[in-house]
Amino acid sequence: MILLDGAAVAQRIRERVRGEAADLARRGVTPFLRVLLVGENPASMSYVSSKTRSAEEAGMAAETVRLPADAPPEALLAEVSRANADPAVHGILVQLPLPKSHDSARVLDAIDPKKDVDGFHPENVGRLQQGRPRFVPCTPAGIVELIDAYEVPLAGRRAVVLGRSDIVGKPMAALLLARDATVTVCHSKTRDLAALCREADLLVAAIGRPGFVTRDFVREGAAVVDVGINRLTSLEEAPDGLRRSERLQRILVEKGRALVGDVDFDDVAPVAGYLTPVPGGVGPLTVAVLLSNTIKAATLLADIN
Repeated sequence: MILLDGAAVAQRIRERVRGEAADLARRGVTPFLRVLLVGENPASMSYVSSKTRSAEEAGMAAETVRLPADAPPEALLAEVSRANADPAVHGILVQLPLPKSHDSARVLDAIDPKKDVDGFHPENVGRLQQGRPRFVPCTPAGIVELIDAYEVPLAGRRAVVLGRSDIVGKPMAALLLARDATVTVCHSKTRDLAALCREADLLVAAIGRPGFVTRDFVREGAAVVDVGINRLTSLEEAPDGLRRSERLQRILVEKGRALVGDVDFDDVAPVAGYLTPVPGGVGPLTVAVLLSNTIKAATLLADIN
């Protein structure tokens, strides 16, 4: 089994981005990412800190605008409008999920599509579906970078995407179709799920259920990409397969918490041809592609060829 090292591929993307940022700086343009964060969700705060720190390390400017959890929807929309109008800001990212009082679709629709570095504005979604992408959602784009880095073949191969979210599942399917894969998207209503997944040459798991994908889902030699990031603090929270993992038991004893994917790594590793770890697989790629999208936004807005 070949381990798909997302951290190593992400580092190469970061190095490329650092060079591109330096080149823009020589032309008088400093790429600027503004992140809008509502509330104090610990996971969101951690993600935002990682994104802004990574942007600064790459030679960009980065700023986080924080709003209280009880901020009215109009306050967030006003910050989006302010970022849209600021010529120094090239990339706008609204950290999801938002509190229930906010309409995420309304907020994402309000972002200038040329500054939408997350790729969630309807204009950018439509361009992706038409095969004319401007900004591609970061996680699916990172997965394609990873697949290319390891030369996993796609053309003519069968791909199964487990999950149909707007953030991962749907754009992932579009990207794989554009690479001439035959794509099936599965979801909670799909019948004979394990049997269908076993037909895949490439299986992308993005459903947010820890250890859900076992060897029963995986054809021998298939490439398996695990998008899930699930936080466990005890084995009682885990499915039966993960409870039997001595490795997971050891991590929980040592650290009191563990990150696990949607794939039961220990169960799937003996049959998979390629497999991403969690952590260290898809996660680092998401941030790296965000930086790459911000560089692209700065280049487009500055009209630099």
